[in-house]
This record gives sequence, structure tokens and C-alpha cells, in this order.
Amino acid sequence: MRIEQRGAAIVLAMGVVAVAALAAAAIMVSQSVWSRHSQLAGDYVQAQVMVQAGVDWIRAVLSDDRRMGNVDHPGEPWAQQLPAMPIDNGVLTSSIDDQQGLFNLNNLVQDGKANLVQLAHFKRLLALLDLPDTLGNTLVDWLDADSEQHPQYGAEDEYYLVSGPPYLAANRTLTDMSELAQVRGFDSATRARLRSFVTALPDLTVVNVNTAPPEVLSAVIGGLGIGNARLLVEQRARAYFRDQADFFNRLPEGTLIDEGDIGVSSDYFLATLRVTIGEAQAQGRVLLARVGPGWPAIVWRKYQ
Repeated sequence: MRIEQRGAAIVLAMGVVAVAALAAAAIMVSQSVWSRHSQLAGDYVQAQVMVQAGVDWIRAVLSDDRRMGNVDHPGEPWAQQLPAMPIDNGVLTSSIDDQQGLFNLNNLVQDGKANLVQLAHFKRLLALLDLPDTLGNTLVDWLDADSEQHPQYGAEDEYYLVSGPPYLAANRTLTDMSELAQVRGFDSATRARLRSFVTALPDLTVVNVNTAPPEVLSAVIGGLGIGNARLLVEQRARAYFRDQADFFNRLPEGTLIDEGDIGVSSDYFLATLRVTIGEAQAQGRVLLARVGPGWPAIVWRKYQ
């Protein structure tokens, strides 16, 4: 009997030891996971701070560039592929993209009404990209202040209210290109095709002929075929356009252009940044407006 009791005591003791060992292991694992999560959270916060610091650095770069001159072209420091910048325990990568080399979709409407000249430019761009030019009418309906639907592929409240879920036409300018997803006809394939050629800026803007792709040049300059537009881009790679007169002198005969449609400088830039610290990563996209003295203003920012 005593032997049986003694054996049971040993088994019980072994069980207690095993449970204690499991509990200790669980505590150690829990502490390890907590420590890992804590480190990742700390690295992510640090990465976010470095993204914001990177934005300020880019603002300083663009401010210095404006002090150096009013002509913006791909040969300037801001336009170069920026090397990865080492930071504490990580790296910062960034890029600056001139937004005035693109067609500003908000130019389509001025004072709440369709800007017919700009609409004609946009329809030429759509044709060059093998997209239906009726998309211009649809987008004007989305942007203009009235509720009158364009007879050719227009869309106002009555169209969007039968969507699922229903919503209303914005009847205001675009803040960000992502809003195009709500506009009739601008499906993912269409938006992807447009992405390299259009932008959404808060003011009526000119196209910077020093940074515009051939498709945008051909769209805003009447009679300039895509072939001649590509020749102009090749020429400016060797010698950028110093002013409007320089650009006009290099245009082929038979072209039509309004001086108010083009320029050789830019005020709007998109800064894209990414910071990696350990396994933590933070990203930022910021639209900057270089208007007035001092650093460029932040129009909008998106941090992740």
C-alpha cells in the first residue's frame, strides 16, 4: 500500500513539474512575442517619423531649386533618381515627380462649367491612348456644377443613384486620382492606361513642355502629331526648352498652340517615400505646391 502511495506521489510530482515547465515555456514564448511586437511597433514609429523628415528634406530641395531659377527640366537634381539614403538602422528611398508634365484633369472645368478648349485637348489624349473620347464628356459631368447630363455618354446623379451602392456625382474638382474609380467608364484598365499621362491639381495649370511625355504634348498642341512630339522630346534631352520662345521656334510648321496652355516651369510635385527599419516599413505620398516664398506647401499627404 505504501509502495502504491509512493508511486502515485512520484507521478503527481512529475506531473506538477511538467505543468510548471510548460507554464514557464509559455511565459517565455509570450514574453518573446511581446518583445518582438514591441520592437516592431517601435521600429514602425521610427520609420513614420523618418518619412515625415524625408518630406521636409524634399521640400527644402524644391525650395532651393526655385531659388536657382524658374525653368524645370529632367536634368535638374530633383528629377534625378535619388540614391537610397542610409538612416539609423535602416534606409530611406524617395522620388520626386513633376505633376505639370501631365494633363490636369481639373482643367476640364473652370468656374463650374466645361472648359471646351481643355476638353478638346483631353479628347485628343484619349484618342492617342486608344480610349473612347466620350470619357471626356462623362468626366466633365462629374466635375461641373450643374446636373445636366451630356447627351453623349454623360452621367449625372440619375446614373449613379442606380449603382450599387448608390451615390451622387461629385460636381466638384478631383482631389486625388483615386476618385476616378467612381466615374462612369473609368474602370481599372482605363485608369491604368491614363496613369502616366494625367493628374489632378487644385488649380488651372499649364503643361511643362520640358517634362511632358509626347502624348501630352501632342494632345495640347493642335496639329502636332505623335511622331513630331517624340522628336521634340528627343531634342529637349539634348537641350531643354529655356522659355516659351525657344519651344515655339522648335515646333514644326502647321501647329496651333495657345501660349496660356504651356510653360517651362512647374509648381506641383508628387513626393513618394519609403523607409525600412528592420522588418518595419512606412510609406508616404505627398502632393507639394511650390507657390509663394519659402518651402512648398503640402496639398495632401498619405502615410502608411
